[in-house]
Amino acid sequence: MRIILLTQDDPFYLAQNIDYLIKNMPKHSEVVATVVFDVSPFGKRESFSDKLKKTYDIFGLGFFVNYGVKFVMSKLNPNKKVKNILAKHNVPLVEIEGNINKVENLERLKAYKPDLLISIAGNQIFKLPLINLAPKGCLNLHTALLPKYRGLMPSFWVIKNNEKYTGVSVFFVDEGIDSGDILVQKKVEIGNKTQAELIDHTKLLGMQAILESVEKIHTGGYELIPNPNEEMTYFSFPTKDDVKEFLAAGKRFY
Repeated sequence: MRIILLTQDDPFYLAQNIDYLIKNMPKHSEVVATVVFDVSPFGKRESFSDKLKKTYDIFGLGFFVNYGVKFVMSKLNPNKKVKNILAKHNVPLVEIEGNINKVENLERLKAYKPDLLISIAGNQIFKLPLINLAPKGCLNLHTALLPKYRGLMPSFWVIKNNEKYTGVSVFFVDEGIDSGDILVQKKVEIGNKTQAELIDHTKLLGMQAILESVEKIHTGGYELIPNPNEEMTYFSFPTKDDVKEFLAAGKRFY
């Protein structure tokens, strides 16, 4: 089965997990190409200076310095760069211009004859021609137990809201936001994890869920888990006040 990954050049969590995913891909499937989007932690495309300012304004000096140091260190470590991991595994990088839904970009993807698309932190809205491009569909990884906690930064919100459990959901993409039927879902206890620890945990768990999903699609023997809109909750990016409440309750980012 021929797979195209749709992801972003995240400097903190993705490189090592995509490395794990490609290394453990079953023999009947292979990643034949990858699209790497620009990083957009706030859910939209912004300049680098705007990202810095917004990070400082919302999360404060300590968070800004901590992740600033991690960002610099990632630039010095080739194993923290998604594109380097792809090169190590000889996975071609599909160069796109602008929105992935443009006809010329879809034609570039079609040239690789994918059977399946998999989005991992894909940060553009997918339209039907892209969703339907591969005959076996388009999967997305969401690090929460859908239909709860659709939207952005679920690792922050589940901790802030004192949830006991969270998890990961691999679902078939439709035209909604995190609203498609679920193929694999895994649950995990939050305990006293920091947000960074929870992200580490759920990202790896997510790769394992993707591998399980690939196996299920290969065999064809699976039952979908409903993702009903009437049971959903949705969260956008935290505000400065949300962060203050998070810290005041004794929650920790790292």
